[in-house]
Amino acid sequence: MSAPIDSLPMLMTNADGQKREAPVANQDNNSEVAAAKAIATIAHRFQTDKIGVPYIEHPRRVAAKLDDSKHIAAAWLHDVIEDCGITADDLRAAGISGAVIDAVVLLTRTEDSKGDGYYAAILENPIALAVKLADIADNTDPERTARLEPEVRRRLAGKYEHAKKLLGQE
Repeated sequence: MSAPIDSLPMLMTNADGQKREAPVANQDNNSEVAAAKAIATIAHRFQTDKIGVPYIEHPRRVAAKLDDSKHIAAAWLHDVIEDCGITADDLRAAGISGAVIDAVVLLTRTEDSKGDGYYAAILENPIALAVKLADIADNTDPERTARLEPEVRRRLAGKYEHAKKLLGQE
């Protein structure tokens, strides 16, 4: 489901009803993480994952695996372009830094970024690589995968083993 950009908290409405940009979020790293978390929370608000859990829990768990603020911001946002109708320009307008946006774009699967080339591009960007490895770790968590149908579990296990190999992890 798509979240219109004017519903994001980084755009503010003044007393006259005019929209204006909030202060730039990346002036300090903690505010960029807060902005990323807010964007993701709104963008994923009606989504659930394969086992019926609110989808926002996935980026939360991915972000919790990381300790660099740019990595954490990208983790919160890693699925918003692909799954929510948010654009890189929307993120830029919300004050997200170019480094985080670049990583999120690389993490977004498109018609042009299918197959092994997707992983080759991620390998070139340290932020995208850290987030993708944390994403894979979350997606392969045995406690969660045990709740999937056996065929889905097998298919995803093969997919993620291949991804880890391409990312130099196996």
